[in-house]
Amino acid sequence: MAKPSFQGLGTSIDVPNVQALAASIANPADVPPRFVRPEAKADPVASDGESELPVIDFSRLLHHRFSREESAKLHHACADWGFFQLINHGVPDQAMEKMKADIVEFFKLPLEQKKAFAQLPNSLEGYGQAFVVSDDQELDWADMMYLVTRPLQSRNIDLWPAQPLTFRDSLSCYSMELKSVAGTLLEVMAKNLGVAPEEFSTIFQDQPQGVRINYYPPCPRADEVLGLSPHTDGSGLTLLLQVNDVEGLHIRKGGNWFSVKPLPGALIANIGDIIEILSNGVYKSIEHRAIINAKEERLSIATFHGPREDSVIGPLVEIVKGYKPKYVSISYGEFMKAYFSTRLEGRRLMESLKL
Repeated sequence: MAKPSFQGLGTSIDVPNVQALAASIANPADVPPRFVRPEAKADPVASDGESELPVIDFSRLLHHRFSREESAKLHHACADWGFFQLINHGVPDQAMEKMKADIVEFFKLPLEQKKAFAQLPNSLEGYGQAFVVSDDQELDWADMMYLVTRPLQSRNIDLWPAQPLTFRDSLSCYSMELKSVAGTLLEVMAKNLGVAPEEFSTIFQDQPQGVRINYYPPCPRADEVLGLSPHTDGSGLTLLLQVNDVEGLHIRKGGNWFSVKPLPGALIANIGDIIEILSNGVYKSIEHRAIINAKEERLSIATFHGPREDSVIGPLVEIVKGYKPKYVSISYGEFMKAYFSTRLEGRRLMESLKL
């Protein structure tokens, strides 16, 4: 079996289980200081309706009559926003509902049962935390599980929850459906950028894929904690499914944060750092964060699609066309080591790669 992609990239320091901690807190003053984040409410948040995320109709991308118009909308969304909602994507409702139900049931399990799938030493895969690199670091109010889903030979099935009984089948089915959606989106993006689709196909060959399943407990000091620190994604393309109806995703645009309101059945798509670099900054990897609800838990599953592990990532010649490249070229392995070696900190890594 091939070595799982996220082995050897580092590990995350063990910190308190946030779900268990949240269940034990009776008083707001009991929230540990390491979780209190003054910046959580320091930045302005846009008013409802001030900005609306672009909506892309996947079925129109596939339709010969509407594909040109919808492709142009997709290009605008990737270049101006870096985020969009994807509707009519063709992922069967049953696949999404089974995945959501099994995620909910997993986080209902006793802590000791969940710990059976904990991260192994020197690995980021499994149940636990990520991006905790020092003992005095401020912490996110969340627990997570990261699992490699593609290539198939890279799956560490022992870390895939055996409870609920349908979890492994649900994740296998769901991740395969999203592979198909991501493949189509990458092909259209390549054409929009003036890149031969086969070049993107080579870079994203076999579509390496992983999922991060997020559990954000409620917190009595919700406006003073963060579920996930501001960051960009180290992937090529991310597809997020909201598991329950509690909102919490913020994206930064024009200096403001604003809340994303997922449409029923939609996937939230965003450009990752890899495509920003490949496109020489034409497509944007946008800073985003997760906030916390005071009364209700929030759950989500993010599916990341990345390039081949042996890829060298840099601005593509067809896009640069004689202009100055904006980013250095870097092996994907070195990029990922840099990405996971520090805490999440906005666009810090991307800025460091600029020429």
